[in-house]
Amino acid sequence: MTEYFEIQGGKTLSGTIDVRGSKNATTPILAATLLTDQECVISNIPLIEDVYRMLEILESMNVTVVWEGERTVRICAKDLESEKIDLQIVKKLRSSILLLGSLSARADKFRIAHPGGCTIGKRPVGTHFDALEKMGVSITQDENCYIVDASSRKAGNVVLREFSVTATENAMMLAASLPGKTIIKIAAAEPHVEDLGRFLISMGAKITGLGTHTLEIVGNEKLSGAEHKIIPDANEAATFLIMGVATKSPITVNNAREENLDIVLERLRQFGAAFEIKENSITVIPQEKLFAIEKIDTRTYPGVPSDVQQPLGVLATQAEGETMIFDTIFEGRFNYLSELEKMGAHSKILNPHQAVITGPVQLKGSSIKSFDLRAGASLIIAALCAKGTTTIDEIYQVDRGYERIEERLQKLGADIKRISK
Repeated sequence: MTEYFEIQGGKTLSGTIDVRGSKNATTPILAATLLTDQECVISNIPLIEDVYRMLEILESMNVTVVWEGERTVRICAKDLESEKIDLQIVKKLRSSILLLGSLSARADKFRIAHPGGCTIGKRPVGTHFDALEKMGVSITQDENCYIVDASSRKAGNVVLREFSVTATENAMMLAASLPGKTIIKIAAAEPHVEDLGRFLISMGAKITGLGTHTLEIVGNEKLSGAEHKIIPDANEAATFLIMGVATKSPITVNNAREENLDIVLERLRQFGAAFEIKENSITVIPQEKLFAIEKIDTRTYPGVPSDVQQPLGVLATQAEGETMIFDTIFEGRFNYLSELEKMGAHSKILNPHQAVITGPVQLKGSSIKSFDLRAGASLIIAALCAKGTTTIDEIYQVDRGYERIEERLQKLGADIKRISK
C-alpha cells in the first residue's frame, strides 16, 4: 500500500506550529549510545522514519530499546552483537554510515552494508574511511558491504578531506572512546554536530572547540550512560518559515532558534520577508510583494544549508525577478524543478549545480512526486501556494524527516489529506 498527499491550495494559513527534535542530531546520537554498555536516555526524539529505522538497526544487534513516553527512549548496548546487524535495513538508511565510528569503538571486526538514503547526488564515503584510517581502522569493501578491522584503533591527528558532517561525527564518536588526545581539523560545525559533542561530553569525553572547525577530544575507554535532550530541528523550522513567507501567512514557529537560522533569516529578509522574533519562537509577518535575490549559494555551516535550497527555490517562484540557485554541495538537488514546471514555474537548469528561477507565477495544481526528503517538503509548499488541487506521490520521502506533517499543517488551516491507494 502506498500513500500520497492531496492538497487544495490557495488558502492563507494561521496559527502556531511546533518544531520537533532535529533528525540530523538524533541519528548520530542514537549511534553514539553504542559507545557504552550503560543505559542512555534520549528525549525530544522526532517520530520519523529515519529514526525508527536506526532504532531497528540497533535492536537487530541485541541492543535494548525501550520507549518511555511519546518522545523518550532508553537504550542499553550492554549485550551488543555487531555481527547480527540487519544489513537490509542498513541499505535503506543513509544515516547508517554513522555506525562506522561507534561500532569501531566497540567491535574489533564487523561488516556493514553500503547505506541508502536520498538520491541527491554523489555522497562519497572516502572522507569517512580516511578519517578512521588515521585512527588505526582498516576498511575494505566488496560489492555489498564495508569490511572493518578496528583492532588497532588509536587516538591521532585527523585532517578531514572536506567539511563532512557525518565524517566529523564518525571521527568524534571513535575519538571519544579512545585514551589519549585526538585532534580533528576541517571539522564540520553545524548545530547538530555540537549536539553530538555535548552528548559525548556527558558520557565522559573531554571535547574543546565545538562550533569551530578544529576539535580536540580526550577520550575515555569507559564511557558512561547519559541523559540527553535533542535540539530543535533548524531545517524543519526553516521549512515552516519559508512556507509562511511563500503563502503570505502569519505562522508562528515554536522552538525555532534564531542563532541556528541567522543566514536563512537574512536571505528571507532579502526576499522581502519580515518576522517577529521572540526567545523561543519566530512569527512570519506577511508581505504583499516578494523580490528575487541575485544568488542563493549553499555552503557548509554557517552558510545556507543545502537542505534549505529546495524550499527557497519554491519561494523564488513567488518573487519578482530572477533568482540564481547555486548548490555547491550536491549535484542532484534540482530534480524538484521538473515537478514545479508541471505546476507552471519558470526555471532553467544551467548545470548540475546551478539553476535560475523566474517569478512571480501563479502555480497551478498538478500531479507531482517527491524525489527526496527536502524536495517533498518543498513541493508541499508549492502546492499550498498553487491554485487548485495537487497530488504528491512518494510521500514516504517526506515521512523520513517530517513527523505527520499533514496533521500539523491541518491545524494551521491547510487543506491537506493523506490518502492510501
